[in-house]
Amino acid sequence: MSGTGFSIGLDIGGSKVHGVAVDGEGTILAERRLPTALGPDGVVQTAADVVAALTSSADVPAGVPGAGPAWVGVGIPGLVDPDRGAVKHAVNLGLDGEWFDLGELLAQRLGTAVLVENDVNVATLGAHLVAGADDVAYVSLGTGLAAGLVLNGVLRRGAHGAAGEIGHLPVDPNGPPCSCGQRGCLELIASGRALAAAWPTQDGPPAQALFAAAASGDERAIAIRDRFAAGVADAVRVVALAADPEAVVIGGGVANLGAPLGEAVRSALRRQAANSPFLASLDLAGRVTLIPAGTPVAALGAASLGRGA
Repeated sequence: MSGTGFSIGLDIGGSKVHGVAVDGEGTILAERRLPTALGPDGVVQTAADVVAALTSSADVPAGVPGAGPAWVGVGIPGLVDPDRGAVKHAVNLGLDGEWFDLGELLAQRLGTAVLVENDVNVATLGAHLVAGADDVAYVSLGTGLAAGLVLNGVLRRGAHGAAGEIGHLPVDPNGPPCSCGQRGCLELIASGRALAAAWPTQDGPPAQALFAAAASGDERAIAIRDRFAAGVADAVRVVALAADPEAVVIGGGVANLGAPLGEAVRSALRRQAANSPFLASLDLAGRVTLIPAGTPVAALGAASLGRGA
């Protein structure tokens, strides 16, 4: 899909719709957020409102060809059929029934082309842009754990749309049950939900509280931090050994912790490689980066969906 002017990317989540308008070089022209109204009508309306706010923004240069964006890309949780622009099982958005034709309904409302993709996949495309590499693995540390792959510049969805579901890789057959029906999944160790369960706190985000306590010398916090970091290192090792990407980029809500998380994961990778010349030769720790704080990676990736399609 080609077009001149600007495009818009939307990251639709259970609490907010985050949108960006970008020019042909991928530079952000404007950025807007609105609370998500749940349910089919609410999701469409909120998305349309964010697009309207971006299109009318003073930050979008006057004289941009056309009355609106060349296209609107949408990232949304749940099972997505990109060809149809439909989504289902997006329970947190109130879209938990049959296939919902979000792309068609939003295109009718906006009068422009709309492309729809899974939220982790658009974040992977955004990570690909940020990393500037053709082969990128994206590890998303949100409430759960998932990964995405861009190989030779192309997003890998998988034959059944399940590429990157590393959170449901069992690593402990005697571990606790997972929501997927298996036991001991990696997500039960390396995810925001797992971290919050291991270190419950009323003192701000659990990741920040845990890492602060560990930095102050709390031995229990150190043990929990190191187990979590080892789990994330396991996730990095899985995607790195499966696809051998140039870069492994960590994002998601937990990644807002920044440098302390990056160093903990790199330290875990170095420990794992200490007795393995094979792993040491791959320098996995040297390939790991974090999404820079404040980067709207999913919205950026969504805005890129129409390029060259």
